[in-house]
Amino acid sequence: MGDEMNDLRIRRVVIVGGGTAGWMAAALLAQAFGPALEIRLIESEAIGIVGVGEATIPQIRHVGRFLGIDEDELLKACRGTIKLAVQFNDWRRIGDSYLHAFSDVGLPLGLLPFQHYWLRNRRADPRAPDLWAYSINAQAADANRFARMDTVGGSPLTGIRYAYHFDAARFGQLLRRHAEQRGVRRTEGKVVDVALRGGDGFIESVKLESGEVVAGDLFLDCSGFRGLLTEGALRTGYESWQHWLPCDRAVVVASEHGHAIRPYTQASAQRAGWQWRIPLQHLDSNGHVYCSRHVSDDEATATLLGHLEGPALGEPRQLRFHTGIRKRIWHRNCIALGLASGFIEPLESTSIHLMQSSVARLLTMFPDKRFDPALIAEYNRKTRAEYEQTRDFIALHYHANERDDSAFWRDCATMALPDGLAHRIELFRRHAHVFREGEELFTEMGWLQVMVGQGIVPRHYHPLADALPQAQLDEFLGNIRTLVARAVASMPTHAEFVDRHFREAAA
Repeated sequence: MGDEMNDLRIRRVVIVGGGTAGWMAAALLAQAFGPALEIRLIESEAIGIVGVGEATIPQIRHVGRFLGIDEDELLKACRGTIKLAVQFNDWRRIGDSYLHAFSDVGLPLGLLPFQHYWLRNRRADPRAPDLWAYSINAQAADANRFARMDTVGGSPLTGIRYAYHFDAARFGQLLRRHAEQRGVRRTEGKVVDVALRGGDGFIESVKLESGEVVAGDLFLDCSGFRGLLTEGALRTGYESWQHWLPCDRAVVVASEHGHAIRPYTQASAQRAGWQWRIPLQHLDSNGHVYCSRHVSDDEATATLLGHLEGPALGEPRQLRFHTGIRKRIWHRNCIALGLASGFIEPLESTSIHLMQSSVARLLTMFPDKRFDPALIAEYNRKTRAEYEQTRDFIALHYHANERDDSAFWRDCATMALPDGLAHRIELFRRHAHVFREGEELFTEMGWLQVMVGQGIVPRHYHPLADALPQAQLDEFLGNIRTLVARAVASMPTHAEFVDRHFREAAA
C-alpha cells in the first residue's frame, strides 16, 4: 500500500506565468511541501504583467505569517502603507461619502446584532451619531491615525483590523525570492505548444519557444486573461458577468502625493465608472475603471488626469478586461489561478485575495495522480461560490444608487440582480437582517456598511431592541463611542507609524 501511494503522489508542478498569482502559488506550495514537490515556474519577461499599486483586504496578512516574513520587512520591501477601509465618494448621490471599514461596528447585545439598537436610536433621533461612530477603523481612518491594537481599551470591542497598500510588482518579487530560496526553479521563456495525453486529454507537457519540453503532473495556469492552458488548450469556456459588473476598461497612472498618506483606499464614482486612489510610500496609484459603452477612452483618460491630487508620473496606460468566471476553474490536471480563472473588478480589492484563497483551497484539497472527480467538483463549487458572493457584493455598490446624472448610473439602478443579492437587499430593507453564508468572504459588518452607505434604509428593526430601557441604551451606545474615541486619540498618525516601522530609505 505504501509503494502504491508513493506512486500516486504528485511530484512535479508546472506553473505557467509569473506575476503575483504565479509567484504566490509557487511560494505557498514550496513552503507547505518543501523538497517533496518539484516546482517549475515558466514566465517570459517579454510578456507584461498588470503591475499597479495594489490595495488588499485583511486576509493578506496570513500570507506573510505562513511564509514567515516579518510584516514590517514586507511593507518596507513593497513600499507599503496601511489600509483600514475603503472610502466611497459620490456612489449613492453626488456629495455623499461613506466608509467600508474592516473592523466590527459596535457590539451585539443579548440576542441581537448591533444594528438593531443603532436603528432604534436613529429612528427616535435622526441626528444621533451615524453607524461609523461605533467603528474604531472608521474613526482612525477619519483621524488619519493607526496603531496595531487587538482590543479597544481591554473591552469586548475588537480592535483594528487592517490590510496593506503596496507595490504589486515588488510584492511579486518578494514572493519570487522566497520561492526560489525554497527550491522553486524559474525558466525564462514562452510556451508555444501544449501536449495533451491520449485517452483522457490531460496535459502531459508544455513546449517552450526554445524547444525545451517541460512535463508535469499538475499544471497551474497563471497566464492572465489569455488563459493559455485552461482556455487555449483545454477550452473550458468563460461565463460573462458584464450584466452585473458593466465596466470593461481601466486607465491607470501614478502620481505624486498631493495629500498626507491616508490609511484607506479611495473609490470615487465618476460619470461612467469610478476612480481609485491608493497611497504608497512614494506615490499614489490612480486608476479610472469605466464602461466603454458610456464614455470614450479619451474622455476616461481626461477624467483620470483631472482628478489627480499631484502631478502625473509617466503616461497613462490602458487596460481592457471582461468581468466573469471560467466555467471550469479546475479541469483535468490543470487549475486556473488569478486572472486566468476570472475577473471581478478591483472595487473592493479582492483580486489578490481570490488568488490567495484559491491556492489555500488547493493546499487543503491537494490531489494525487488519480485526480478524483469528486475532489475537483468540490474545489470548483467552493471557488465559484466565493466568486459569486464577491460579484454580488460589488454589484450592490452599483445597483443601490440614487444618481440621475448619467445613463450609466440609471442603467445600474434598474438592472436585474442575481437572485441571492436581491434576497439580501430585501431582507435588510424589510427587517435589518444581515446573514453570512458559510465561509463567505465579506462579513455581516461589510454588508451592513455598504447597504447603509448606499441608502438602503430598513423599515423595521427587531422588536427585542425595544426591551432595553432608553437610559441603558444611551449608556451602551455612549460607552462604545467613548472607548473608540479614547483608543483613536492614543494612536500616532499614520505617517508617523509608517516612518517608524517600514519607511523605505531614500535612494
